Amino acid sequence: MKKLMLCLVALGLLNACATDAYTGESKVSKTAWGTGIGAAVGAGLGAIVGGEKGALIGAGIGGAAGAATGGYMDIQERKLREKLAGTGVQVARDGDNIRLIMPNSITFDTNNDVMKTTANAALDSVAIVANEYDKTKLQIVGHTDSSGNDKINIPLSQRRAMTVANYLAMRGVAANRLHAVGVGASQPIASNATAEGKAQNRRVEIILINAQ
Repeated sequence: MKKLMLCLVALGLLNACATDAYTGESKVSKTAWGTGIGAAVGAGLGAIVGGEKGALIGAGIGGAAGAATGGYMDIQERKLREKLAGTGVQVARDGDNIRLIMPNSITFDTNNDVMKTTANAALDSVAIVANEYDKTKLQIVGHTDSSGNDKINIPLSQRRAMTVANYLAMRGVAANRLHAVGVGASQPIASNATAEGKAQNRRVEIILINAQ
C-alpha cells in the first residue's frame, strides 16, 4: 500500500515541471502540486474506506480536486500578469494566494488618501479578472513608511485601503468579497533608513485569496 501511494504521488507530479515564462526557470506548477497532494490525500482516505481499490478511486477524486484549486489560481495569476504588465503593479505568488503590490508612485501622494488617476487602469484590470473568477476574496492592505507615528500612519493606511476597495466595488466587485485594512508602518518590505526604501514601503497590496 505504501508503494501504491508513493506511485500515485509520483504520477500526479510526473508532468509537473515546466519552464516559467517570466523567469525562465524550471519549476513545479501550482496545479501539479495541487494534483499530487490531492491524489495523496484522496488515496489515503480511499485506502481507509476500501483498501487498494479504494485508494485508486480516492486518488482520482483527490487529484481532480487539487488540480481544480491550483489551476483556478494559476489562471488568475497568468491573466493578472498579462493585464498588469507595464502598469507598475508587481504580481507575486504566495502559496494559493496572489499578491498585487501597488506602489504609492501610482496610487497616492504622500500624506494623502485621494487616489491618483494613474491607478485607474490597473484597478480596472484587477476588477475584470476578479469579476470573472468570483470564488476569490480580496484583502486590500494599506502600508506606510516609518515617518510619523501610528496615530497618523494607521488611519492613513486604512483610508487608502478603503479608497481602493471602494473603487473595486464601483467596478462591480461584490462588497462581501472585499476586506480593507491598514497596518501603517508595521510590515515594511525595505529599509526605512533610505528614501528609496521608504518609497517601496508606501504601498497598497491586494491579496487574492482562494476561497473555494
